[in-house]
Amino acid sequence: METTDGSPGTTLRPGHPAADGHRAALRSIARVVEDAAPPQDPLLARAGILDLLREHRPLVITGAGISTDSGIPDYRGPQGSLRRHRPMTYQEFRHDDGARHRYWARSFVGWRQMDAASPNPAHHILAGWQRAGILAGVVTQNVDGLHAAAGTPGLVALHGDLDRVSCLNCGALEDRRSFDGRLVEANPGYLEAVQVDPLMVNPDGDVTLGQEWVDRFHLVGCLVCGSVELKPDVVYFGESVPAERKAAARQAFERAGSVLAIGTSLAVMSGFKFVLDAEKHGRPVAVLNGGPTRADTKAAFRWRTRLAPALEWLDARL
Repeated sequence: METTDGSPGTTLRPGHPAADGHRAALRSIARVVEDAAPPQDPLLARAGILDLLREHRPLVITGAGISTDSGIPDYRGPQGSLRRHRPMTYQEFRHDDGARHRYWARSFVGWRQMDAASPNPAHHILAGWQRAGILAGVVTQNVDGLHAAAGTPGLVALHGDLDRVSCLNCGALEDRRSFDGRLVEANPGYLEAVQVDPLMVNPDGDVTLGQEWVDRFHLVGCLVCGSVELKPDVVYFGESVPAERKAAARQAFERAGSVLAIGTSLAVMSGFKFVLDAEKHGRPVAVLNGGPTRADTKAAFRWRTRLAPALEWLDARL
């Protein structure tokens, strides 16, 4: 078995305790979001979203599309990373030592590209809206840390942040920069020798590497217990969102009069659930995205356009 990028596949064969969770995660990754509603007049859509911002204090949900102008690809767009790379599931990462080693080799190279990325105007505009009380909250599905870098108050990073590493054995946490420094010491000359196109970095912070580079990579252990069962402190496909983040996002939803999804296809239930809850409670839904979303049939307003210029247009009128 191979993954879509040609690397060795998982050892989670049928009968493995984690196999069912792995298969469910693969279905989520493979979900295709297609057009399910007729196009909406952009003038109508943008006017509706502007009114929603003025009158209905939305909860904003963001996805990978908001970071493309920062040089980070999205998942499901025309140039999305899923077209060349299948993310590792939690079950693979947790139970397959080879898969975990492969992730860290790739992430060692790719993370520094993510770390060098800066917030773009879209991140700064949303941070300003949140500070001004226009929004009930910002919930992001991204793990790139750019909303936080833009100074968004009360941010809920639903799927975590790549800036920390957790030990699956003892639970210890380490700052990613500290961890990266130890990896540099353990792999002298590695970064200088490997050749990777920075445009090929994936939204989960890794890049595709040949097996020879994976084999050359040396992983370091936990500072507390020495275990190499280390994981970025993010939620993988097939893993549950921590209860405290769910609670924080729920509190933001309860303050909101509407839901506005920006830069996300809402293919994953952790984000789409807010749309379902808004529909259940009779709160309007709007989407601002470059392509189709899972919420299109439920959204009163659907503005299909580039995000940064659209947010700049809205910001100038608020």
